[in-house]
Amino acid sequence: MVHLYDTARQAVVPFEPGPIVSMYTCGITPYDAAHMGHAATYVTYDVLQRRLRDLGHETRCVRNITDVDDPLLAKADELGVHYLDLAAAEIARFDEAMRAMNMLPPRAEPRATSAIPDILGFIGMVLESGHAYQAGGAVYFSVEAFDR
Repeated sequence: MVHLYDTARQAVVPFEPGPIVSMYTCGITPYDAAHMGHAATYVTYDVLQRRLRDLGHETRCVRNITDVDDPLLAKADELGVHYLDLAAAEIARFDEAMRAMNMLPPRAEPRATSAIPDILGFIGMVLESGHAYQAGGAVYFSVEAFDR
């Protein structure tokens, strides 16, 4: 049996999934080389997936890539390159590092740039519903507006 820490309950609890286990891990913002902090995250998910597979589960892990963000834009500007060119080079370097560590590849790896229309639509929806507010040129989720 696998036990995981449940942050909502603040306790270690048995993890009793069905035959298919869907997982999500936050991916990189590709503006520089991956480091040991990145590796620790991906090793953890890799070990968990391998254990679940050993127990007979199918795993479906999604890992995003934040290919548009302030650190990426600043680094690209500093280097005098287009931010998507920098992202592509760093993603290739990251992928090679994951292969070198024999990591299981993700089932899908969506990129932030491909979701911008959906993100803007979601922001508009939560603002309109009163679950978010604007301050200082940014949009924030309103925890008071969410009953749980």
